[in-house]
Amino acid sequence: MRARRLLLARGYRVAMTRTGPTIHLGDGDGNIARARFCNRRHAALMVRIHADGSTDRSQHGFSTLVPAWHRGWTDDIYARSLRAGRALQRSALAATGAADRGVVQRSDLTGFNWADVPAVLVETGFMTNPTESRRLKTGAYQQRVALGLVRGIAAFVSG
Repeated sequence: MRARRLLLARGYRVAMTRTGPTIHLGDGDGNIARARFCNRRHAALMVRIHADGSTDRSQHGFSTLVPAWHRGWTDDIYARSLRAGRALQRSALAATGAADRGVVQRSDLTGFNWADVPAVLVETGFMTNPTESRRLKTGAYQQRVALGLVRGIAAFVSG
Protein backbone atom coordinates (compact mmCIF):
# COMPACT_ATOMS: atom_id res chain seq x y z
CA MET A 1 0.00 0.00 0.00
CA ARG A 2 2.93 2.34 0.70
CA ALA A 3 4.43 1.74 -2.73
CA ARG A 4 0.99 2.32 -4.29
CA ARG A 5 0.64 5.70 -2.57
CA LEU A 6 4.12 6.77 -3.67
CA LEU A 7 3.53 5.65 -7.27
CA LEU A 8 0.17 7.44 -7.47
CA ALA A 9 1.75 10.61 -6.05
CA ARG A 10 4.29 10.45 -8.90
CA GLY A 11 1.56 10.14 -11.52
CA TYR A 12 1.73 6.41 -12.22
CA ARG A 13 -1.41 4.35 -12.78
CA VAL A 14 -1.54 1.44 -10.35
CA ALA A 15 -3.79 -1.61 -10.50
CA MET A 16 -3.72 -3.80 -7.40
CA THR A 17 -4.55 -7.49 -7.33
CA ARG A 18 -4.69 -7.40 -3.56
CA THR A 19 -5.39 -4.64 -1.04
CA GLY A 20 -6.25 -6.78 1.95
CA PRO A 21 -6.16 -10.36 3.18
CA THR A 22 -8.04 -11.76 0.18
CA ILE A 23 -8.09 -11.17 -3.57
CA HIS A 24 -11.01 -11.24 -5.98
CA LEU A 25 -9.91 -11.16 -9.60
CA GLY A 26 -13.00 -12.69 -11.13
CA ASP A 27 -11.25 -15.52 -12.98
CA GLY A 28 -9.72 -17.33 -10.05
CA ASP A 29 -7.52 -16.06 -7.29
CA GLY A 30 -4.23 -17.76 -8.16
CA ASN A 31 -1.05 -16.64 -9.82
CA ILE A 32 -2.36 -17.30 -13.34
CA ALA A 33 -5.25 -14.93 -12.57
CA ARG A 34 -2.79 -12.30 -11.35
CA ALA A 35 -0.78 -12.59 -14.57
CA ARG A 36 -3.93 -12.33 -16.68
CA PHE A 37 -5.05 -9.30 -14.65
CA CYS A 38 -1.79 -7.54 -15.55
CA ASN A 39 -1.86 -8.77 -19.16
CA ARG A 40 -5.37 -7.35 -19.71
CA ARG A 41 -4.14 -3.97 -18.48
CA HIS A 42 -0.98 -4.04 -20.61
CA ALA A 43 0.96 -3.23 -17.46
CA ALA A 44 4.37 -1.64 -17.89
CA LEU A 45 5.50 -3.90 -15.05
CA MET A 46 3.95 -6.49 -12.76
CA VAL A 47 5.48 -6.24 -9.28
CA ARG A 48 4.71 -8.80 -6.61
CA ILE A 49 5.85 -7.88 -3.11
CA HIS A 50 6.50 -10.73 -0.69
CA ALA A 51 8.35 -11.60 2.49
CA ASP A 52 10.38 -14.81 2.34
CA GLY A 53 10.55 -17.74 4.74
CA SER A 54 12.91 -20.59 5.48
CA THR A 55 13.35 -23.44 7.95
CA ASP A 56 16.80 -21.92 8.51
CA ARG A 57 16.03 -18.94 10.75
CA SER A 58 19.44 -17.40 10.01
CA GLN A 59 18.53 -16.73 6.34
CA HIS A 60 18.22 -13.01 5.69
CA GLY A 61 18.30 -10.42 2.95
CA PHE A 62 16.47 -9.02 -0.03
CA SER A 63 16.13 -10.80 -3.38
CA THR A 64 14.29 -10.14 -6.59
CA LEU A 65 12.95 -13.05 -8.61
CA VAL A 66 12.56 -12.76 -12.38
CA PRO A 67 11.46 -15.21 -15.07
CA ALA A 68 14.10 -17.52 -16.50
CA TRP A 69 14.27 -17.58 -20.29
CA HIS A 70 12.04 -20.27 -21.77
CA ARG A 71 11.07 -20.30 -25.46
CA GLY A 72 7.34 -19.95 -25.91
CA TRP A 73 6.70 -18.96 -22.30
CA THR A 74 8.92 -16.14 -21.10
CA ASP A 75 11.12 -15.32 -24.09
CA ASP A 76 8.94 -12.26 -24.82
CA ILE A 77 9.33 -10.77 -21.32
CA TYR A 78 12.68 -12.18 -20.21
CA ALA A 79 15.02 -9.28 -21.06
CA ARG A 80 12.66 -6.56 -19.80
CA SER A 81 11.91 -8.50 -16.60
CA LEU A 82 15.63 -8.98 -15.94
CA ARG A 83 16.28 -5.27 -16.50
CA ALA A 84 13.40 -4.39 -14.15
CA GLY A 85 14.60 -6.89 -11.54
CA ARG A 86 18.09 -5.42 -11.54
CA ALA A 87 16.71 -1.88 -11.20
CA LEU A 88 14.40 -2.79 -8.31
CA GLN A 89 17.05 -4.84 -6.51
CA ARG A 90 19.64 -2.06 -6.79
CA SER A 91 17.25 0.66 -5.61
CA ALA A 92 15.75 -1.39 -2.78
CA LEU A 93 19.18 -2.30 -1.42
CA ALA A 94 20.25 1.34 -1.54
CA ALA A 95 17.09 2.39 0.33
CA THR A 96 17.12 -0.34 2.98
CA GLY A 97 20.72 -1.42 3.48
CA ALA A 98 19.47 -5.04 3.39
CA ALA A 99 21.78 -7.92 2.57
CA ASP A 100 21.88 -8.63 -1.17
CA ARG A 101 20.58 -12.09 -2.09
CA GLY A 102 20.64 -11.10 -5.75
CA VAL A 103 18.40 -11.25 -8.78
CA VAL A 104 17.29 -14.85 -9.16
CA GLN A 105 15.90 -16.37 -12.35
CA ARG A 106 13.03 -18.80 -11.81
CA SER A 107 11.26 -21.05 -14.28
CA ASP A 108 8.79 -22.59 -11.83
CA LEU A 109 6.50 -19.66 -10.98
CA THR A 110 3.13 -19.65 -12.76
CA GLY A 111 2.79 -15.89 -12.37
CA PHE A 112 5.88 -15.50 -14.53
CA ASN A 113 5.08 -18.24 -17.01
CA TRP A 114 1.64 -16.81 -17.80
CA ALA A 115 2.71 -13.15 -17.90
CA ASP A 116 2.85 -11.27 -21.17
CA VAL A 117 4.20 -8.17 -19.42
CA PRO A 118 7.53 -7.76 -17.60
CA ALA A 119 7.25 -9.34 -14.17
CA VAL A 120 9.25 -9.38 -10.93
CA LEU A 121 8.71 -10.73 -7.45
CA VAL A 122 10.59 -9.03 -4.63
CA GLU A 123 11.34 -10.85 -1.39
CA THR A 124 11.73 -8.01 1.10
CA GLY A 125 13.29 -10.12 3.85
CA PHE A 126 12.66 -13.27 5.84
CA MET A 127 9.66 -13.47 8.16
CA THR A 128 11.33 -16.50 9.74
CA ASN A 129 14.44 -14.51 10.76
CA PRO A 130 13.64 -12.88 14.13
CA THR A 131 15.57 -9.68 13.39
CA GLU A 132 14.14 -9.24 9.90
CA SER A 133 10.65 -10.14 11.06
CA ARG A 134 10.72 -7.28 13.57
CA ARG A 135 12.11 -4.90 10.93
CA LEU A 136 9.50 -5.92 8.32
CA LYS A 137 6.71 -5.01 10.75
CA THR A 138 7.86 -1.41 11.24
CA GLY A 139 6.37 1.43 9.26
CA ALA A 140 9.77 3.05 8.84
CA TYR A 141 11.27 -0.01 7.16
CA GLN A 142 8.18 -0.59 5.04
CA GLN A 143 8.49 3.01 3.83
CA ARG A 144 12.17 2.52 2.93
CA VAL A 145 11.25 -0.64 0.99
CA ALA A 146 8.46 1.22 -0.80
CA LEU A 147 10.76 4.12 -1.69
CA GLY A 148 13.38 1.75 -3.03
CA LEU A 149 10.84 -0.13 -5.12
CA VAL A 150 9.35 3.06 -6.51
CA ARG A 151 12.79 4.37 -7.47
CA GLY A 152 13.54 1.07 -9.18
CA ILE A 153 10.22 1.10 -11.01
CA ALA A 154 10.85 4.68 -12.15
CA ALA A 155 14.33 3.76 -13.39
CA PHE A 156 12.92 0.81 -15.32
CA VAL A 157 9.95 2.64 -16.83
CA SER A 158 12.02 5.68 -17.85
CA GLY A 159 14.78 3.47 -19.27
